[in-house]
Amino acid sequence: MRARPNVVLILADDLGFSDVGSYGGEISTPQLDRLAAEGARLTQFYNTARCSPSRASLLTGLHPHQTGIGILTGSDGEVGYPGDLSDRAATVAEILRDAGYATGITGKWHLSSDIIEPNHSWPTRRGFDEFFGTLAGCGSYYNPGTLTSGEVPADDAIEDDEFYYTDAIVDRAVDFIHRRSAAPDGFLLYVPFTAPHWPLHAPEEAVERYRHRFDSGWDRLRAERLERQRELGIVAADTVLSPRDPGEPAWDAVDDPGWQARRMEVYAAQVELMDAGIGRILAALDEQGVADDTIVIFLSDNGASPEEIPHIPDFRDHLEFFTPTSRAGDAVALGNEPAIIPGPEDTFSSYGRPWANLSNTPFRLYKKWIHEGGIAAPFIVRWTAGGVAPGSIIRSAHQLTHVLPTILEATGVPHPDTVDGRPVLPLEGPSFLQELRGGTFDDDRPLFWEHCGNAAVRRGDWKLVRRFQLPWELYDLSSDPVELHDVVGEHRELAEVLYLQWAAWAGRVGVQPFERIVDLYELRGAGESGAAR
Repeated sequence: MRARPNVVLILADDLGFSDVGSYGGEISTPQLDRLAAEGARLTQFYNTARCSPSRASLLTGLHPHQTGIGILTGSDGEVGYPGDLSDRAATVAEILRDAGYATGITGKWHLSSDIIEPNHSWPTRRGFDEFFGTLAGCGSYYNPGTLTSGEVPADDAIEDDEFYYTDAIVDRAVDFIHRRSAAPDGFLLYVPFTAPHWPLHAPEEAVERYRHRFDSGWDRLRAERLERQRELGIVAADTVLSPRDPGEPAWDAVDDPGWQARRMEVYAAQVELMDAGIGRILAALDEQGVADDTIVIFLSDNGASPEEIPHIPDFRDHLEFFTPTSRAGDAVALGNEPAIIPGPEDTFSSYGRPWANLSNTPFRLYKKWIHEGGIAAPFIVRWTAGGVAPGSIIRSAHQLTHVLPTILEATGVPHPDTVDGRPVLPLEGPSFLQELRGGTFDDDRPLFWEHCGNAAVRRGDWKLVRRFQLPWELYDLSSDPVELHDVVGEHRELAEVLYLQWAAWAGRVGVQPFERIVDLYELRGAGESGAAR
């Protein structure tokens, strides 16, 4: 065994808390379930409710606002965020590269404002020796925009009739493992999938495996997921299910149940294909004889997405993620309506709010919000040689700023004061490595969030949370993990203390008032939806 472990960091995109089998889902995820059985699952791990901010926080151990990416990529001018990964944020790749690690990324980057010209925020300039993937936030699985190898377009990759982006990500990841497993100081492999982010794209044979699986509808399936979560120990036995989203119909009242079920069938196929790819990555580690001494981490970047397509102004003009024609030259049908049957390359759709409600079982709200449905994530970690107990469940609350400190403690690499001669910010969170090894986690610092004016602070089991321009709410998560009973009226002194802690944190890390950003986008003609993008 080498002195330092390898690190494989796998990130799903828009995957809900309960979509994985070992978190209660009915989607077939045998490889992730195997990873959970051989490692640890966290039941209260939190991301930052959106893709770019979560990626920035995961890779740097900072809060998103400190990294320059408080909302998404793209500048908000003087009133908001640069939308570009800051030079003051040291990435895990920069840190481990300087310690001798071979470093690679295969998949989605989404941390650069300029996705045309290579610059300081591209992965190849932020510590990664190798890069194959997309620079933009999402796109076709058959014909993705901004597909790049190193720093040059990789358009030739999509000429293969069998090209499917999830598989292509895995192909390069497996190749990296085979080539880099002998690296004397270890390797870091970052695998950020776009699955199962919209558009709903999957080969028909994969979709067919889920035919009729969701015909019983979201109401019954949510109840079934909750029951499995109780049995698995993911939630407490007395956890109740949040009500169906008040803006959505009961399944029995749906006009087009066959089409609605088809949407979830394609989504499930996307998750299953990602899981199969993860199985190939795990097999490559086994083949190279490095599985036991490789830290494998899997998580999702935010809660499930309720976004209906199109959902922002001028959607068709965003050619970085919307490809208007298929590779065969056919027009791509954009939108969520029964006339568009999702799955093939010439469609571009999403699965909608009611199915996202299923994905986030048992919680309410979604991606972008800071209630549990927006930030609760599956988190699985396996490190056999490092003492992570197989099949263990960890119930302490953790967030993205805790991940890099944990990786650095495991690898024995200190966090630097400078990278390539530039000063960098210190880490914001603690390591929880000892807890993964069966010890205790004694750090009692609060957890903080802000995204698009949605905000929260959690201290112990108390969580103060708000939606943009709505009053603060207070929940005791020990008795109300689904956030159904706001008790701010009974605990106003506690709420005030928590709010003042949140305000001090927001000022320190550079949270920008979302109202000002909305004003800017109103003047640009895009409004709040444009500001939130």
